[in-house]
Amino acid sequence: MNDSGRSSQAKAGLAPGSVVFVGDKKVEEVLMHVVHYNEAGLHEYELDTKQSFPQSSTEAKIEWYDIRGLHDTDFIKYAGEKFDLHPLILEDAVDTNQRPKQEEYEDGHFVILKALHFDPSQKSVVTEQVALFFRENLLISFQESETDLFHSVRNRLSLGQGRVRSRGADYLAYTLIDAIVDHYFTVIDDFDEVISSIEVRILEAPTSKNRAEIHHLRKQMLVIKKCIGPLREALNTLYKSESNLIHDQTQPFLRDAHDHSIQILDMVDTHRDLLNGMQDLYISEISFKMNQVMQVLAVVTTLFVPLSFLAGIYGMNFDRMPELHAHNGYYILLSVMAFIFISSICYFRWKKWF
Repeated sequence: MNDSGRSSQAKAGLAPGSVVFVGDKKVEEVLMHVVHYNEAGLHEYELDTKQSFPQSSTEAKIEWYDIRGLHDTDFIKYAGEKFDLHPLILEDAVDTNQRPKQEEYEDGHFVILKALHFDPSQKSVVTEQVALFFRENLLISFQESETDLFHSVRNRLSLGQGRVRSRGADYLAYTLIDAIVDHYFTVIDDFDEVISSIEVRILEAPTSKNRAEIHHLRKQMLVIKKCIGPLREALNTLYKSESNLIHDQTQPFLRDAHDHSIQILDMVDTHRDLLNGMQDLYISEISFKMNQVMQVLAVVTTLFVPLSFLAGIYGMNFDRMPELHAHNGYYILLSVMAFIFISSICYFRWKKWF
Protein backbone atom coordinates (compact mmCIF):
# COMPACT_ATOMS: atom_id res chain seq x y z
CA MET A 1 0.00 0.00 0.00
CA ASN A 2 1.31 3.46 -0.87
CA ASP A 3 1.69 6.43 1.43
CA SER A 4 -1.48 7.98 0.09
CA GLY A 5 -3.55 4.95 1.15
CA ARG A 6 -2.06 4.88 4.66
CA SER A 7 -2.70 8.60 5.14
CA SER A 8 -6.31 8.23 4.00
CA GLN A 9 -6.86 5.55 6.61
CA ALA A 10 -5.15 7.71 9.23
CA LYS A 11 -7.78 10.42 8.69
CA ALA A 12 -10.64 8.06 9.42
CA GLY A 13 -12.44 9.07 12.59
CA LEU A 14 -10.59 12.37 13.05
CA ALA A 15 -12.42 15.61 13.66
CA PRO A 16 -13.09 17.94 10.70
CA GLY A 17 -10.20 20.33 10.17
CA SER A 18 -7.53 17.81 11.19
CA VAL A 19 -4.39 18.56 9.20
CA VAL A 20 -3.17 15.16 7.91
CA PHE A 21 -0.96 14.92 4.85
CA VAL A 22 -2.38 12.66 2.13
CA GLY A 23 -0.13 11.96 -0.83
CA ASP A 24 3.47 11.29 -1.77
CA LYS A 25 6.32 13.29 -0.31
CA LYS A 26 7.87 15.17 -3.24
CA VAL A 27 10.34 17.48 -1.47
CA GLU A 28 12.74 17.02 1.40
CA GLU A 29 12.26 20.45 2.97
CA VAL A 30 9.26 22.68 2.69
CA LEU A 31 10.15 26.06 1.20
CA MET A 32 8.18 29.26 0.97
CA HIS A 33 8.74 31.82 -1.76
CA VAL A 34 7.58 35.29 -0.74
CA VAL A 35 6.74 38.19 -3.04
CA HIS A 36 5.62 41.64 -1.93
CA TYR A 37 4.76 44.09 -4.68
CA ASN A 38 2.83 47.10 -5.82
CA GLU A 39 3.06 49.39 -8.83
CA ALA A 40 6.14 51.10 -7.42
CA GLY A 41 8.28 48.04 -6.78
CA LEU A 42 8.74 44.38 -5.90
CA HIS A 43 10.58 42.46 -3.22
CA GLU A 44 10.99 38.66 -3.22
CA TYR A 45 12.90 36.11 -1.16
CA GLU A 46 12.69 32.52 0.12
CA LEU A 47 12.16 31.08 3.59
CA ASP A 48 12.42 27.55 4.94
CA THR A 49 10.64 25.95 7.85
CA LYS A 50 13.35 26.99 10.27
CA GLN A 51 12.81 30.69 9.63
CA SER A 52 10.04 32.72 11.15
CA PHE A 53 7.47 34.52 9.06
CA PRO A 54 8.17 38.17 8.32
CA GLN A 55 5.87 40.85 9.56
CA SER A 56 3.25 41.97 7.08
CA SER A 57 4.10 45.13 5.22
CA THR A 58 2.52 48.31 6.48
CA GLU A 59 2.54 49.72 2.96
CA ALA A 60 -0.24 49.08 0.46
CA LYS A 61 1.29 45.98 -1.09
CA ILE A 62 0.09 42.64 -2.39
CA GLU A 63 1.64 39.75 -0.46
CA TRP A 64 2.09 36.37 -2.15
CA TYR A 65 3.32 33.39 -0.12
CA ASP A 66 4.04 30.33 -2.25
CA ILE A 67 4.49 27.20 -0.10
CA ARG A 68 6.18 24.26 -1.87
CA GLY A 69 5.87 20.92 -0.12
CA LEU A 70 2.93 19.77 1.97
CA HIS A 71 4.24 16.92 4.12
CA ASP A 72 5.38 19.15 7.02
CA THR A 73 2.01 19.58 8.69
CA ASP A 74 3.50 21.47 11.64
CA PHE A 75 4.70 24.18 9.28
CA ILE A 76 1.33 24.20 7.49
CA LYS A 77 -0.45 24.66 10.83
CA TYR A 78 1.96 27.44 11.76
CA ALA A 79 1.24 29.16 8.45
CA GLY A 80 -2.47 28.75 9.10
CA GLU A 81 -2.13 30.45 12.47
CA LYS A 82 0.00 33.21 10.97
CA PHE A 83 -2.55 34.01 8.27
CA ASP A 84 -5.63 33.11 10.32
CA LEU A 85 -6.78 30.41 7.87
CA HIS A 86 -9.82 28.26 8.50
CA PRO A 87 -8.88 24.70 9.62
CA LEU A 88 -10.84 23.21 6.71
CA ILE A 89 -8.62 25.12 4.28
CA LEU A 90 -5.51 23.58 5.79
CA GLU A 91 -7.09 20.12 5.83
CA ASP A 92 -7.93 20.31 2.12
CA ALA A 93 -4.63 21.92 1.16
CA VAL A 94 -2.57 18.96 2.41
CA ASP A 95 -4.97 16.32 1.07
CA THR A 96 -3.75 15.81 -2.50
CA ASN A 97 -6.72 13.58 -3.33
CA GLN A 98 -9.08 16.53 -3.33
CA ARG A 99 -11.07 17.21 -6.48
CA PRO A 100 -10.87 20.71 -8.00
CA LYS A 101 -13.30 23.06 -6.28
CA GLN A 102 -13.93 26.61 -5.13
CA GLU A 103 -15.12 27.55 -1.65
CA GLU A 104 -16.05 30.96 -0.38
CA TYR A 105 -15.28 31.92 3.22
CA GLU A 106 -16.14 35.07 5.10
CA ASP A 107 -12.64 36.47 4.68
CA GLY A 108 -11.54 34.96 1.38
CA HIS A 109 -11.80 32.42 -1.44
CA PHE A 110 -10.21 28.99 -1.56
CA VAL A 111 -9.55 27.24 -4.90
CA ILE A 112 -8.14 23.77 -5.56
CA LEU A 113 -7.06 22.75 -9.05
CA LYS A 114 -4.77 20.22 -10.70
CA ALA A 115 -1.64 21.06 -12.64
CA LEU A 116 -1.01 18.62 -15.49
CA HIS A 117 2.27 17.55 -17.09
CA PHE A 118 2.91 15.14 -19.95
CA ASP A 119 5.46 12.38 -19.40
CA PRO A 120 6.73 11.44 -22.90
CA SER A 121 8.52 8.29 -21.72
CA GLN A 122 5.35 6.77 -20.23
CA LYS A 123 2.92 8.64 -22.49
CA SER A 124 1.02 9.53 -19.34
CA VAL A 125 -0.29 12.62 -17.60
CA VAL A 126 1.22 13.56 -14.24
CA THR A 127 -1.00 15.51 -11.87
CA GLU A 128 -0.05 17.90 -9.10
CA GLN A 129 -2.48 19.54 -6.74
CA VAL A 130 -2.37 23.31 -6.34
CA ALA A 131 -4.38 25.16 -3.71
CA LEU A 132 -4.92 28.93 -3.63
CA PHE A 133 -6.37 31.10 -0.90
CA PHE A 134 -6.78 34.82 -1.46
CA ARG A 135 -8.30 37.76 0.28
CA GLU A 136 -7.66 41.50 0.21
CA ASN A 137 -3.94 42.11 -0.53
CA LEU A 138 -2.97 38.50 0.30
CA LEU A 139 -2.59 35.28 -1.66
CA ILE A 140 -1.24 31.95 -0.37
CA SER A 141 -0.50 29.11 -2.78
CA PHE A 142 0.25 25.50 -1.89
CA GLN A 143 2.24 23.29 -4.28
CA GLU A 144 3.23 19.64 -3.89
CA SER A 145 6.71 19.86 -5.40
CA GLU A 146 9.53 22.39 -5.60
CA THR A 147 8.98 22.88 -9.34
CA ASP A 148 7.84 26.43 -9.94
CA LEU A 149 4.54 26.19 -11.80
CA PHE A 150 4.21 29.96 -11.89
CA HIS A 151 7.57 31.09 -13.29
CA SER A 152 5.82 32.96 -16.13
CA VAL A 153 3.80 34.98 -13.61
CA ARG A 154 6.94 35.74 -11.58
CA ASN A 155 8.66 37.00 -14.72
CA ARG A 156 5.76 39.33 -15.47
CA LEU A 157 5.85 40.60 -11.89
CA SER A 158 9.61 41.14 -11.96
CA LEU A 159 9.50 42.95 -15.29
CA GLY A 160 6.38 44.92 -14.41
CA GLN A 161 4.60 43.64 -17.51
CA GLY A 162 0.85 43.51 -17.90
CA ARG A 163 -1.79 44.45 -15.35
CA VAL A 164 -0.77 42.23 -12.48
CA ARG A 165 1.33 44.82 -10.61
CA SER A 166 -1.54 47.33 -10.65
CA ARG A 167 -4.33 44.93 -9.65
CA GLY A 168 -5.31 43.21 -6.43
CA ALA A 169 -4.86 39.72 -5.03
CA ASP A 170 -7.95 38.52 -6.92
CA TYR A 171 -6.25 39.30 -10.23
CA LEU A 172 -3.07 37.57 -9.06
CA ALA A 173 -5.19 34.50 -8.28
CA TYR A 174 -6.60 34.68 -11.80
CA THR A 175 -3.12 34.83 -13.36
CA LEU A 176 -2.04 31.73 -11.41
CA ILE A 177 -5.18 29.85 -12.44
CA ASP A 178 -4.74 30.99 -16.03
CA ALA A 179 -1.11 29.80 -16.08
CA ILE A 180 -2.22 26.29 -15.11
CA VAL A 181 -5.21 26.24 -17.46
CA ASP A 182 -3.11 27.45 -20.40
CA HIS A 183 -0.68 24.57 -19.83
CA TYR A 184 -3.57 22.17 -20.35
CA PHE A 185 -3.50 23.09 -24.05
CA THR A 186 0.16 22.07 -24.23
CA VAL A 187 -0.64 18.71 -22.62
CA ILE A 188 -3.48 18.11 -25.08
CA ASP A 189 -1.16 18.98 -28.00
CA ASP A 190 1.39 16.45 -26.71
CA PHE A 191 -1.28 13.76 -26.62
CA ASP A 192 -2.38 14.76 -30.10
CA GLU A 193 1.09 14.01 -31.46
CA VAL A 194 1.11 10.60 -29.77
CA ILE A 195 -2.32 9.76 -31.15
CA SER A 196 -1.26 10.76 -34.67
CA SER A 197 1.85 8.58 -34.49
CA ILE A 198 -0.19 5.56 -33.33
CA GLU A 199 -2.66 6.08 -36.18
CA VAL A 200 0.19 6.00 -38.73
CA ARG A 201 1.59 2.80 -37.22
CA ILE A 202 -1.83 1.14 -37.26
CA LEU A 203 -2.26 1.90 -40.96
CA GLU A 204 1.21 0.55 -41.71
CA ALA A 205 1.26 -2.59 -39.58
CA PRO A 206 -1.19 -3.00 -36.67
CA THR A 207 0.11 -4.90 -33.64
CA SER A 208 -1.20 -5.81 -30.21
CA LYS A 209 1.03 -3.05 -28.81
CA ASN A 210 -1.09 -0.48 -30.64
CA ARG A 211 -4.22 -1.78 -28.95
CA ALA A 212 -2.57 -1.50 -25.52
CA GLU A 213 -1.44 2.06 -26.29
CA ILE A 214 -4.95 3.08 -27.34
CA HIS A 215 -6.41 1.66 -24.12
CA HIS A 216 -3.74 3.46 -22.08
CA LEU A 217 -4.42 6.81 -23.79
CA ARG A 218 -8.16 6.45 -23.24
CA LYS A 219 -7.50 6.06 -19.52
CA GLN A 220 -5.25 9.13 -19.56
CA MET A 221 -7.95 11.19 -21.24
CA LEU A 222 -10.32 10.11 -18.48
CA VAL A 223 -7.80 11.35 -15.90
CA ILE A 224 -7.63 14.73 -17.64
CA LYS A 225 -11.40 14.98 -17.80
CA LYS A 226 -11.71 14.22 -14.08
CA CYS A 227 -9.31 17.09 -13.39
CA ILE A 228 -10.87 19.67 -15.69
CA GLY A 229 -14.57 18.85 -15.31
CA PRO A 230 -14.82 19.94 -11.65
CA LEU A 231 -12.54 22.92 -12.36
CA ARG A 232 -15.03 24.19 -14.91
CA GLU A 233 -17.71 24.17 -12.22
CA ALA A 234 -15.38 25.87 -9.74
CA LEU A 235 -14.45 28.67 -12.18
CA ASN A 236 -18.10 29.15 -13.07
CA THR A 237 -18.92 29.65 -9.39
CA LEU A 238 -15.91 31.91 -8.86
CA TYR A 239 -16.55 34.37 -11.68
CA LYS A 240 -20.24 34.58 -10.79
CA SER A 241 -19.47 35.28 -7.16
CA GLU A 242 -20.80 38.54 -5.73
CA SER A 243 -18.02 38.71 -3.16
CA ASN A 244 -16.44 42.11 -2.59
CA LEU A 245 -13.03 40.42 -2.77
CA ILE A 246 -13.47 39.85 -6.52
CA HIS A 247 -13.47 43.17 -8.30
CA ASP A 248 -15.62 43.86 -11.33
CA GLN A 249 -12.54 44.33 -13.51
CA THR A 250 -11.34 40.80 -12.65
CA GLN A 251 -14.59 38.97 -13.39
CA PRO A 252 -14.23 39.10 -17.23
CA PHE A 253 -10.80 37.46 -16.92
CA LEU A 254 -12.19 34.71 -14.67
CA ARG A 255 -14.98 34.17 -17.19
CA ASP A 256 -12.32 33.82 -19.91
CA ALA A 257 -10.53 31.16 -17.84
CA HIS A 258 -13.87 29.38 -17.46
CA ASP A 259 -14.35 29.49 -21.24
CA HIS A 260 -10.89 27.98 -21.69
CA SER A 261 -11.80 25.11 -19.38
CA ILE A 262 -14.90 24.42 -21.50
CA GLN A 263 -12.77 24.50 -24.65
CA ILE A 264 -10.29 22.03 -23.16
CA LEU A 265 -13.10 19.68 -22.12
CA ASP A 266 -14.38 19.76 -25.70
CA MET A 267 -10.87 18.91 -26.92
CA VAL A 268 -10.66 16.02 -24.46
CA ASP A 269 -14.01 14.67 -25.68
CA THR A 270 -12.81 15.01 -29.28
CA HIS A 271 -9.63 13.10 -28.52
CA ARG A 272 -11.56 10.37 -26.73
CA ASP A 273 -13.75 10.04 -29.84
CA LEU A 274 -10.59 9.84 -31.95
CA LEU A 275 -9.25 7.07 -29.74
CA ASN A 276 -12.54 5.19 -29.97
CA GLY A 277 -12.39 5.56 -33.75
CA MET A 278 -8.77 4.45 -33.71
CA GLN A 279 -9.73 1.33 -31.82
CA ASP A 280 -12.30 0.60 -34.52
CA LEU A 281 -9.61 1.30 -37.12
CA TYR A 282 -7.29 -1.19 -35.41
CA ILE A 283 -9.97 -3.88 -35.46
CA SER A 284 -10.76 -3.09 -39.11
CA GLU A 285 -7.09 -3.28 -40.11
CA ILE A 286 -6.63 -6.59 -38.31
CA SER A 287 -9.76 -7.95 -40.02
CA PHE A 288 -8.55 -6.63 -43.37
CA LYS A 289 -5.16 -8.29 -42.95
CA MET A 290 -6.84 -11.53 -41.94
CA ASN A 291 -9.17 -11.35 -44.93
CA GLN A 292 -6.18 -10.87 -47.23
CA VAL A 293 -4.52 -13.97 -45.79
CA MET A 294 -7.72 -15.98 -46.08
CA GLN A 295 -8.19 -14.78 -49.66
CA VAL A 296 -4.70 -15.92 -50.64
CA LEU A 297 -5.21 -19.28 -48.95
CA ALA A 298 -8.58 -19.71 -50.67
CA VAL A 299 -7.06 -18.96 -54.09
CA VAL A 300 -4.17 -21.37 -53.50
CA THR A 301 -6.59 -24.08 -52.37
CA THR A 302 -8.83 -23.52 -55.40
CA LEU A 303 -5.86 -23.73 -57.77
CA PHE A 304 -4.60 -27.02 -56.40
CA VAL A 305 -7.94 -28.82 -55.95
CA PRO A 306 -8.30 -29.86 -59.63
CA LEU A 307 -4.60 -30.66 -59.82
CA SER A 308 -4.87 -32.85 -56.73
CA PHE A 309 -7.92 -34.51 -58.27
CA LEU A 310 -6.03 -35.48 -61.42
CA ALA A 311 -2.97 -36.56 -59.48
CA GLY A 312 -5.20 -38.66 -57.24
CA ILE A 313 -6.84 -40.45 -60.15
CA TYR A 314 -3.62 -41.37 -61.87
CA GLY A 315 -1.94 -42.20 -58.62
CA MET A 316 -4.23 -45.20 -58.10
CA ASN A 317 -2.71 -48.68 -58.46
CA PHE A 318 -5.18 -50.23 -60.90
CA ASP A 319 -3.69 -52.35 -63.72
CA ARG A 320 -6.30 -51.53 -66.34
CA MET A 321 -5.88 -47.76 -66.79
CA PRO A 322 -5.32 -47.11 -70.53
CA GLU A 323 -3.74 -43.67 -69.98
CA LEU A 324 -0.97 -45.17 -67.88
CA HIS A 325 0.42 -47.00 -70.87
CA ALA A 326 0.20 -44.06 -73.31
CA HIS A 327 3.62 -43.17 -74.68
CA ASN A 328 3.20 -39.41 -73.94
CA GLY A 329 0.62 -39.75 -71.15
CA TYR A 330 2.83 -38.15 -68.50
CA TYR A 331 3.45 -35.06 -70.62
CA ILE A 332 -0.20 -34.83 -71.66
CA LEU A 333 -1.27 -34.91 -68.00
CA LEU A 334 1.24 -32.20 -67.08
CA SER A 335 0.01 -30.08 -69.98
CA VAL A 336 -3.61 -30.49 -68.90
CA MET A 337 -2.71 -29.59 -65.33
CA ALA A 338 -0.75 -26.52 -66.49
CA PHE A 339 -3.68 -25.45 -68.68
CA ILE A 340 -6.11 -25.75 -65.76
CA PHE A 341 -3.71 -23.84 -63.45
CA ILE A 342 -3.15 -20.96 -65.90
CA SER A 343 -6.84 -20.79 -66.86
CA SER A 344 -7.84 -20.57 -63.21
CA ILE A 345 -5.37 -17.74 -62.56
CA CYS A 346 -6.64 -15.82 -65.60
CA TYR A 347 -10.22 -16.29 -64.44
CA PHE A 348 -9.43 -15.07 -60.91
CA ARG A 349 -7.66 -12.03 -62.30
CA TRP A 350 -10.59 -11.28 -64.57
CA LYS A 351 -12.92 -11.47 -61.57
CA LYS A 352 -10.44 -9.24 -59.60
CA TRP A 353 -10.35 -11.71 -56.76
CA PHE A 354 -6.67 -10.97 -56.21
